[in-house]
Amino acid sequence: MKLDEVRWGFIGCGDVTEKKSGPAFNQVAHSKIVSVMRRNGVLAKDYAQRHGISRWTDDADKLIHDSDVNAVYIATNPDSHCEYVCRAAAAGKAVYVEKPMANSISECDKMLEACNRANVPLFVAYYRRMLPHFIKVKELLESGVIGPSQFFKLELVKANFTAEAELAHSQVPLRSGITAGREMYNLACHQLDLVDYLLGPIAAVSSQSPLFQGDYRTSETLTAVLRLASGLPGLGVWCFSGPQKSQSDIIEIVGTRGRIQCGFTDFRPVKLITAAGEEEFPFELPTCIQQPLIQSIVDDLRGIGQCNSTGVSGARTNRVLEALAGAHPYPIEWG
Repeated sequence: MKLDEVRWGFIGCGDVTEKKSGPAFNQVAHSKIVSVMRRNGVLAKDYAQRHGISRWTDDADKLIHDSDVNAVYIATNPDSHCEYVCRAAAAGKAVYVEKPMANSISECDKMLEACNRANVPLFVAYYRRMLPHFIKVKELLESGVIGPSQFFKLELVKANFTAEAELAHSQVPLRSGITAGREMYNLACHQLDLVDYLLGPIAAVSSQSPLFQGDYRTSETLTAVLRLASGLPGLGVWCFSGPQKSQSDIIEIVGTRGRIQCGFTDFRPVKLITAAGEEEFPFELPTCIQQPLIQSIVDDLRGIGQCNSTGVSGARTNRVLEALAGAHPYPIEWG
């Protein structure tokens, strides 16, 4: 698919589209929003008017089959991603879907099959791949400054997951994507996708304390041993019951001559530690945080670049999430 101008229709125009993604679609050259859809027509109209968009609807099929729309951005809850991606693909539209890609790997497989059958591209909103922090980490790794990588570590601590407001969700099935797995699927998915981008696909998972047994949550802390397709080992710990106001996260990659540390939620400076000392690399975030990724998608659709956050890579992250949660067997076979 090659487009001269990418004309977007939004399915879903809630909070994520207000600043993180929505404005960028009109700021990128050769890209424009032509229509938005939300099930609540009043809210769809309000969004369109506030953002200077000429058309709005409460009917997804109307937007999907709008002849002026040639690409669809799906910004709904994960439980509807599969349905909308398949419908947009069947209509011959390029698709960009929010993360996580879907609620299950089986849904991811259906989405990939639908897009392959229709010969349309599928992109996933793992926008950190295009932020300067992580491009710098990639550059440092490829420069060899820390020597050959020996292992990596992941950590995420979220405060007070068991607050009273959350207790009602403690027995929600995994397939809903909104439980202790909610934080894995909605936040830690970025961390796992960055491992895929920086170091390569995760090929095997041994979860020491899976979040689920069957369909239901059994733990708020998960530890795991990971192995990449390259053989590189890693360790991960994710805790969703830490003390108040103490969220922390880290990705650390250790080599024979040094280590690299970065955060994936607080966007702290990238830190390089070698025998020569410590060096930090601070970066400013774009006002619209998804703009660099959206730029790469538009370039891809116009045939002048290539986006590296695709349905294929997004599905790999979903498969790892399911293995960590105890809902999918491992080791993982990518085929």
